[in-house]
Amino acid sequence: MIFIDNENITDLRINLAIEEYALRNLFPDDDLYLFYINRPSVIIGRNQNTLEEINYNYVRKKGIIVVRRISGGGAVYHDQGNLNFSFIKSYSPSRLNNFLEFTQPIIDVLIDLGIPAELSGRNDIIVDGLKISGNAQHSTKSRMFSHGTLLFNSDLNEIVESLNVKMAKIQSKGMKSIRNRVSNISRFLKRPIDIQQLRDRIKEAIFQGSASPVVYHLTENDWHRVRELSNIKYANWDWNFGYSPKFNVMRSHRFDIGEVDLRIKVEKGHVQDLKIFGDFLGKNDVSILEKAIIGRRYEADDIDQILKWYNMNDFFGNVSHKDIRELFIGDDLDVKLTNT
Repeated sequence: MIFIDNENITDLRINLAIEEYALRNLFPDDDLYLFYINRPSVIIGRNQNTLEEINYNYVRKKGIIVVRRISGGGAVYHDQGNLNFSFIKSYSPSRLNNFLEFTQPIIDVLIDLGIPAELSGRNDIIVDGLKISGNAQHSTKSRMFSHGTLLFNSDLNEIVESLNVKMAKIQSKGMKSIRNRVSNISRFLKRPIDIQQLRDRIKEAIFQGSASPVVYHLTENDWHRVRELSNIKYANWDWNFGYSPKFNVMRSHRFDIGEVDLRIKVEKGHVQDLKIFGDFLGKNDVSILEKAIIGRRYEADDIDQILKWYNMNDFFGNVSHKDIRELFIGDDLDVKLTNT
């Protein structure tokens, strides 16, 4: 087994690119292992609707990176109190969804530390009924990886806020996360250690006490290709947001000028159709605004840019740009489910 050194990079986009690059290009006949710790980020499962899984305005305000991974499963929050691991091995049908094979060394380390960890259900590690680790997999024709999280001393409040979806009343054809009760490993430790010491203990267990495990440092060419993959894919809005399944939204609010009711159809992250209804009294036909927004990304900056072109009073009466912007993509006003 070969350990891949990520040089302590904490950019989720780079770390996911390293993982995918290694899966497809490095040492096809060897097992690989990778650790990484990310600064505050939300990672979305491959088949999920990004806007449904995150508290969009919160993560945007806090500068939390949102990235889609190539494995399935649910949305998770990462910070520097969360240790991520990835095993890369040859593909075998017997390994697919066999999470115990990959998590057993980690469970053994936790038990050795006095923590009664166990694999629960299909892909979670739990302690006393509380989730401390979630796992997911991705395979090609010849190789696969199984990767997971280890909540060591993450900010649990940030997990709740980042994934506390204020836009949850979206009708989506995608998959929804099952949000479990979670806890940090540090709470169960009999004797305190830090996250790096935990990483070293797991690494030692994986390499079975080898005094000099094989460590691979990415070459200049490797880094060039990793950064290229990161830029093209993991830092790309179309992958992170536009890849989301189709969904419909109805957002409405009663202002002093009357009710404004938006029916928005979104596909690949872009507004495919928009209808504005209500009992407001404006002098301009709202179809002008509808046509301007259709085709644009359903994303705060793009919507905001379009709305700034127009005087909202011309369409709705005495209402502010801020109020209409919030209605389109904010989280402070009423949101209703539409079955259209």
